[in-house]
Amino acid sequence: MSHPALVFENVSHWYGDVVAVNDITATVDAGITGLLGPNGAGKSTLLQMAAGLLPPSSGSVRVYGEVPHERPQIFSRVALVPEREALPGMLTARAFVEARATLLGLPDVRLAAARALDQVEMASAADRPVQEFSKGMRQRTKLAAALVHEPSLVLLDEPFNGLDPRQRLHMMQLLEQRADAGVAVLLSSHILEEIEGVAARILVMLSGRLAASGDYRALRRMMTDRPHTVRVRASDVRALAARLVADPIVLGVEVDADALLVRTTDYAAFSRHVLQAAMGLPYGAGSPASSPRTPPAVPITLLGIEPTDESLEHVFAYLVEHR
Repeated sequence: MSHPALVFENVSHWYGDVVAVNDITATVDAGITGLLGPNGAGKSTLLQMAAGLLPPSSGSVRVYGEVPHERPQIFSRVALVPEREALPGMLTARAFVEARATLLGLPDVRLAAARALDQVEMASAADRPVQEFSKGMRQRTKLAAALVHEPSLVLLDEPFNGLDPRQRLHMMQLLEQRADAGVAVLLSSHILEEIEGVAARILVMLSGRLAASGDYRALRRMMTDRPHTVRVRASDVRALAARLVADPIVLGVEVDADALLVRTTDYAAFSRHVLQAAMGLPYGAGSPASSPRTPPAVPITLLGIEPTDESLEHVFAYLVEHR
């Protein structure tokens, strides 16, 4: 049986009396997993343990079933792009990436380096010294060096720093292509939009602890003590509003042009109830509504149902409030 790409089991790490990572258990496998948290949450320490640069103070880290800081051979399958790294300014980008390819024992160093530099759109600047590069160009050079051996586990610490919007989009697309090919990507960032744009799953760290994990949309729907706001478009929004206000799970309805903004305690239940309301049926029944409180059963066409607050930002704000 094959092992998951990365497993943290009750992992902690402390620096003297400072606990940076506190009893984290999580699994990372193929696809993109977002590692989210404010600065100082312990994200970089967790990535360094995953890369084998730091041993855990307690607990265990496994990369494809191996202990990374004890098995250097595993590095042939792993890449880390750290947030801070002093690149040798006198080297060209090509020389830097070729040096890493040489250290990894690749059979065709020049071809591998050229391919990696082209992937990150650095081919045209490959023979310029690193000291002339902008921050974004340095970031892309680091990424090229990390991907030169086509690793199956990629660890990225704030990789979009210094990139312009077009470069950021290109890097996201590159990571998505790798993930679609079966590569496991653990992407750390404190910028919500970066994680939300590419990650199918998130790990949220707060003060060294794992506050939540999973699909952030599913996490949002589990936040039952925070009302959901849903935008509903329909052929007759005012008639639909009149039918919805009597529903006990509806906290409020606001008519906005051709749509309704509905606040509800239960998104999943509301999705069912709004269909019944549009058909003119009482909730949970199968025949047209006959209660005096229910408007005439004239069918209303639903044109769209969309949650407006099902974002990673809302999940993160909630977790911070309830830590």
